[in-house]
Amino acid sequence: MIELQSKVPTGPIELKWDKHRFEMKLVNPANKRKHTILMVGSGLGGASAAASLSELGYNVKCFCFQDSPRRAHSIAAQGGINAAKNYRNDGDSIYRLFYDTVKGGDFRSREANVYRLAQISVEIIDQCVAQGVPFAREYGGLLANRSFGGAQVSRTFYARGQTGQQLLLGAYQQMEKEIARGGVTMYPRTEMLDLIVIDGRARGIVTRDMVTGKISSHLGDAVVLGTGGYGNVFYLSTNAKGSNATAIWRAYKRGAAFANPCFTQIHPTCIPVSGDYQSKLTLMSESLRNDGRVWVPKQAGDRRPPSQIADGERDYYLERKYPSFGNLAPRDIASRAAKEVCDEGRGVGESGLGVYLDFADAISRLGMQTIRERYGNLFEMYQRITDENPYEAPMRIYPAVHYTMGGLWVDYNLMSTIPGLHVIGEANFSDHGANRLGASALMQGLADGYFVLPATIGDYLASSKLPKVDTDHPDCRRVEADVAAYTRRLLDIRGKRTVDSFHRELGKIMWDYCGMARNSTGLKKALSLIPGLRAEFWRNVNVPGSDAELNQALEKAGRVADFLELGELICLDALHREESCGGHFREEFQTDEGEALRDDEHFAYVAAWEYKGPDRTPELHKESLEFEYVHLAQRSYK
Repeated sequence: MIELQSKVPTGPIELKWDKHRFEMKLVNPANKRKHTILMVGSGLGGASAAASLSELGYNVKCFCFQDSPRRAHSIAAQGGINAAKNYRNDGDSIYRLFYDTVKGGDFRSREANVYRLAQISVEIIDQCVAQGVPFAREYGGLLANRSFGGAQVSRTFYARGQTGQQLLLGAYQQMEKEIARGGVTMYPRTEMLDLIVIDGRARGIVTRDMVTGKISSHLGDAVVLGTGGYGNVFYLSTNAKGSNATAIWRAYKRGAAFANPCFTQIHPTCIPVSGDYQSKLTLMSESLRNDGRVWVPKQAGDRRPPSQIADGERDYYLERKYPSFGNLAPRDIASRAAKEVCDEGRGVGESGLGVYLDFADAISRLGMQTIRERYGNLFEMYQRITDENPYEAPMRIYPAVHYTMGGLWVDYNLMSTIPGLHVIGEANFSDHGANRLGASALMQGLADGYFVLPATIGDYLASSKLPKVDTDHPDCRRVEADVAAYTRRLLDIRGKRTVDSFHRELGKIMWDYCGMARNSTGLKKALSLIPGLRAEFWRNVNVPGSDAELNQALEKAGRVADFLELGELICLDALHREESCGGHFREEFQTDEGEALRDDEHFAYVAAWEYKGPDRTPELHKESLEFEYVHLAQRSYK
């Protein structure tokens, strides 16, 4: 039976983290060398955590399925990273960042966690500048800022349109230093396939060498998952094709509660779908909405080229509906607004599923060179994909799945409901509630990796008696045997359908019935379709090759098998939450103006689901959310 104990410290919110750090137990330097920590994932959260833990003196084993940590999906974060530095002297503060994040998440996050994130944000920038991350600077040499959605201040630090890549290189170089020193042992091309729990504590993982197929166990004193989100359950998303939910899903099936799985984020500025052959979608950074104006024709069915549509015939709908925030309305609101105008028949492009993002006014006001300096690589990427020049014609954009606010439940110390299993970054249910504000993913990943986990994991190790175990332990052998049997089962089906065909069909079900808008009828339809699709998968999937070699079909099969289970949980969670909040928009629950209508009396909680076994309904646990500092109110960006 799972118990949700958030372990949020007492006292004023601005003192909670400092008080907690003082009250936590410490591991002295000589004893740190006796502990081994397994770090699964080497993106921003994983690389920064591995490097920081190694610098503290712990032995770290770091695993990634890519050939290099530099290929982690963190590099795809383009626009920037938030921090409450107030360099612009425009009214920003730690409290304002805290307030904006709680409000942006539609009041479905833990206040204490969000305030800590805002506090640490200022330290992240100092850390990254010291590493040499080439943030953009003003003419006088000071770090530059720009604005992102859901904020009326400029607090986003950036490196052109490749901020995630530059931040990852900083964390990667720090980790490489520790690899050279011997503190971190790196295991590339290695995928975690299960969690080893011994005497109720996470003590290891079972992995598969993706080149040789060898299955092996790795043991330690704590396990950390930094494996990203599960957006690829929708098949078409902005996530890298390899991004998957296997690590967190296998941990869920070993006893880690899964929180708020239906909180998925639709990003409003992505290149529209162009055909059935596509396997992924491309993000265009939210930073573009600083200077780009979003519009559609006022007249439904107007198919004239944008250059022939006069300004008076255009509907700048975000500026019209949300004058205080304009084109920088939060992602969930901007996405639904785009869907609304397209549903009215005013969408652009061949499919009618697109809106314009127009830079003509900005180029006229600032000059083409300034726009090129700010967004040059993004404009180039857009032109390469669409063969359209955004300097001369508006970009066409449409919402797409981008990020997941749900994930494994964690307490204030980032520990899951399995003692010893810590979860960081997008893999946990995060600090973002029902909607993440732009430029906050990089902030959370680095806050968890550089500052929070290195402090809290020591308290767990110092407070726990951890007897030595080896790979001959019966629990290790049992989990290894489970993984081997699961792999053989996939290979032995020898059906007629490809893995991708099942993934594409699942994605269509998820997008149609649990995407940007949801309703009870559609969710029940999805819950009736997914089990049948999953049964057919296990009866008719074709996985060629063997398990003793590089086999990408086998890798994908295991991940899609997990998605087929996770998709059902997402729909179940969305059906049970009879309210609209953030990215979870139930059509039955909206205001007269079409905005999300929360039900704080019945749903102001974190929904944490406990696995009860195959073909059994998971059990719902609730962590009540209290709002002492940011009082519950209907969100308004008008």
